[in-house]
Amino acid sequence: MLPLLTSAQIREADAYTIAHEPIVSIDLMERASKAFVGWFINHFPDNKQSITVYCGTGNNGGDGLAIARMLDDHHYKSLNIKIARFSAKATDDFNANLKRIQQTTVPLSTINPGECLPVEESEVLIVALLGTGLNKPLEGDFKRLVNYINSLQKTVVSVDVPAGLFSDGEIPPDAVVLKSDLVITFQAPKINFLLPESGPYIKWWEAVNIGIDEKFIRSLDSPYQAVEEIDIRKILKPRRRFSNKGTYGHSLIIAGQPQTMGAALLSASACAYAGAGLTTACVPQSGLAALNCYMPEIMAILREGNKIPEISWENFNSIAIGPGLGKEKDALALLTDVLVNYEKPVVFDADALNLLSAHRELWPKIPVNSILTPHMKEFDRLFGEQENWWQRMQTGIKQAKEHQLYVLLKNDYTLVITPQGKVYFNTTSNPAMASGGMGDVLTGILASLLAQGYSSEEACIIGAYVHGKAGDELASLNKMNVVLPNQVAARLPFTMAKLMT
Repeated sequence: MLPLLTSAQIREADAYTIAHEPIVSIDLMERASKAFVGWFINHFPDNKQSITVYCGTGNNGGDGLAIARMLDDHHYKSLNIKIARFSAKATDDFNANLKRIQQTTVPLSTINPGECLPVEESEVLIVALLGTGLNKPLEGDFKRLVNYINSLQKTVVSVDVPAGLFSDGEIPPDAVVLKSDLVITFQAPKINFLLPESGPYIKWWEAVNIGIDEKFIRSLDSPYQAVEEIDIRKILKPRRRFSNKGTYGHSLIIAGQPQTMGAALLSASACAYAGAGLTTACVPQSGLAALNCYMPEIMAILREGNKIPEISWENFNSIAIGPGLGKEKDALALLTDVLVNYEKPVVFDADALNLLSAHRELWPKIPVNSILTPHMKEFDRLFGEQENWWQRMQTGIKQAKEHQLYVLLKNDYTLVITPQGKVYFNTTSNPAMASGGMGDVLTGILASLLAQGYSSEEACIIGAYVHGKAGDELASLNKMNVVLPNQVAARLPFTMAKLMT
């Protein structure tokens, strides 16, 4: 896992690296700037392109000055620097880099408090005004300058973090933040980069390694972690010779109404494609023909009217309930039946979540280590209205601990929140997957992994990753603008096989 650090932990890791590598702080700044420039010149190779570097007078501004000097060394011919001197203070490393840049021919000008902002003619703006230490919204001259840059039709590249964006914590809804086409950030993405509030301000980010002490970073034991492919390769188990369908478990998918059979079909098929040895779908009698036509490998337990079918619960290694199930009395009776009779972890999705939000008396019956899979609105129905995604994450941590369950909060970077208070950010998926039914596929994958013997935590981490990875492969290989859920389900065996090699 890639640890994601708070701004306080970032400062701690920098200080540890400086003290124990050892390296002086300005040389660490030099290393960071070199990493930035290495990525920048590979993606902005035109050295005749006009570039303005905006710098504050802190260490982020010092990075900007070093970046400008290195671009000059790489023969970028149309560079200029604008220093925002909105404070009488400047860091030592900023001042040292200012002396270095003054020894070059790169034009340098100053923007003083209250002055009219200069006309900007450059095509690309590299902005290094404020870094990770920001802990209050922009105001005064910084706010005015950021609003001005946002009004320009320019390509904006932020150094480490967009000016005005908190690295972690709640972002005020009225905050002024620099809108960046690209953020080249140091060592790892900031936590808020992975939450939707950053969407209006960051089109793309790229993390560059600057050699911060990895052992110390991991010793900080951040509760926030990003899932990497290597993590999935370590926990996915390839199929072995002499195994059989019983080896890979039997999963029950309780889903669908006559008018919402699609949800049941998608969940059940994803369960089978993700590797469950046996998959049974508990569906309405009227859905049997559709089920047999869609995937004859799936067995059926049929529901007739409001009658609850008799189910031999001991036959199933995992259960998922909710997709397309509805919220009527028969759906509530089915959910209650599961909670009364089944003691292993259950995957709750869609209408099962809505029923749980309306019937709090059922919560004590939820099996330990069960998995809730809400999207944003379902999450707020379950746990109360939240003002922002940072609040949702903190609420999810509290609720996962209190109820001893897993919350898989769906998002671009889906959050897996554990009973131990860990938050794992999934790093796969893409906008082409934004279509109805995609969550039903994820539910089937989770049920399949539980049936195969993976722990709830492993199922959540693997499930979110392979679900998004299959969608990424389809979007990339076939250049698809829209990827449909049934395509993702069918892609799963190929995606998982590659991750097992």
